[in-house]
Amino acid sequence: MTNSVTVKELVDALDLKVHNGEEFLGRSIVTNDLSRPGLELTGYFNYYPQERIQLFGRTEISFSERMSSDERLMVFRRMCQPNTPAFLVSRNLTLPDELIQATVEKEIPLLSSSHSTTRLASNVTNFLEERLAERMSVHGVLIDIYGMGVMITGDSGVGKSETALELIQRGHRLVADDRVELHMLDENRIVGEPPEILRHLLEIRGIGIIDVVNLFGVGSIRLSKTVNLIVNLELWDKNTKFDRLGSGDGKRRIFNVDVPLVSIPVKTGRNLAVIIEAAAMNYRAKKMGYNATETFEKNLEKLIKNNSEQV
Repeated sequence: MTNSVTVKELVDALDLKVHNGEEFLGRSIVTNDLSRPGLELTGYFNYYPQERIQLFGRTEISFSERMSSDERLMVFRRMCQPNTPAFLVSRNLTLPDELIQATVEKEIPLLSSSHSTTRLASNVTNFLEERLAERMSVHGVLIDIYGMGVMITGDSGVGKSETALELIQRGHRLVADDRVELHMLDENRIVGEPPEILRHLLEIRGIGIIDVVNLFGVGSIRLSKTVNLIVNLELWDKNTKFDRLGSGDGKRRIFNVDVPLVSIPVKTGRNLAVIIEAAAMNYRAKKMGYNATETFEKNLEKLIKNNSEQV
């Protein structure tokens, strides 16, 4: 699914000033790309990206000041298309009267900000990229363990929420229980967050719904987290072969990102919280260049070599 964003949401998120068109802030923004309409100010409209927010900085405003009033009004009217979400001016620059007139006529919001053009463009792009990103919902639990986002998956009833509860008691933080909403932050990162209806809540069979904030405090939750590792819980089956040396290279592709995956068998007497903690720390160690499996294999090769030399 893909989220939609209105101009009002952008205004509220970035604390933008609305000069006119406040009643039209419900206009939709459909792309995270911005337009710096330099060519359009010269009259070249062949490839005008009218569906984008039109961002004016010092360059655009100063160039427009060299034009006559009639030229400015004609160009600004051409920029005001039915699917243009809004006009945005940086640095609290003086707004051309013709731009105000054109946006009022076409019922398009005119916004401004005190930020520099580069900073403003970055803030708007980051906000829109996150809100307009393709999203998917996954059955699982997302926990912040030692600063790493660990998503616990597995069949219903395998013990995901109960394990999450123990992890929270051990000082880790809940992001989402039951459903994790995922979206692609950039080419390498997937971010998970809870559905609004389930925020801060954890379902434990036999107890019901518990509010993690009320029981453990605000330090026990996070609103979102990058997914660094997936731990899949599987019921123990003697016929199933599980990785014993850690030499496997499991992955799960989410959108276009391969997220590391480890499978952990669930069996009576196993402390899943401690095991998942260890899996998270072991993943971090590998990222830092410390690989216990490689150390074991080197030690084994050394032992075999010594034994063969003695023979």
